[in-house]
Amino acid sequence: MSQQLTLFDLDGTLIPHDSDHAFGGFMVDIGWADGELWRARNDEFFAQYQRGELDLAAYVDFATSVWRRRPLAEALAARERFMREVMAPMMRDNARELLQRHQQAGDLVAIVTATNAFVTEPIAQAFGVEHLIAVDLERDGEGRYTGRIAGVPSFQAGKVLRVQQWLEGLGRRWEDFERIHFYSDSTNDLPLLERVSDPVATNPSPALEALARERAWPILRLFE
Repeated sequence: MSQQLTLFDLDGTLIPHDSDHAFGGFMVDIGWADGELWRARNDEFFAQYQRGELDLAAYVDFATSVWRRRPLAEALAARERFMREVMAPMMRDNARELLQRHQQAGDLVAIVTATNAFVTEPIAQAFGVEHLIAVDLERDGEGRYTGRIAGVPSFQAGKVLRVQQWLEGLGRRWEDFERIHFYSDSTNDLPLLERVSDPVATNPSPALEALARERAWPILRLFE
């Protein structure tokens, strides 16, 4: 039997909330960001994402602005605390079981997310997923984060290209897989949902649920 490829969106799909938005809220909670004004701007960007109108470059600059100006050791310590206090309660057994089912079947599994790698690397590790395709953050010659995106962001149509680039790095092609699953909750992921053989609308937004019903795509609810 040929190996299958299985791809998972992260936010709203494997976890019930948005990790990027939650990390922003955590920056407020620990006193690194300017209270309600910063939280309101964070909420505004999240609403843009839900409408499919997000300016990702502007959001990345905003979202990283608080922690990237601090010593990296402090930022990493805050991320560890975020994982313990915020992310761990979001990581549900049924999401883990879904991932493990595909892993145990021998699938090549990856998480493909529009959230930056700084936030999502420990989440992928906690889920036991080796391959993470996330928004890469630019670093300067001294290793400091600049607030800019490096390369093609894994967002909307960029997810398709980033998956292709990742496969090429493994010496693989789309055509090597008889079936390719992609689990997602959002119409932002429509380009990749339409690229795979087996799209699965997972905890779908109302817009994606309507489209999934129209196209007879499976609908999976993990968090009810």
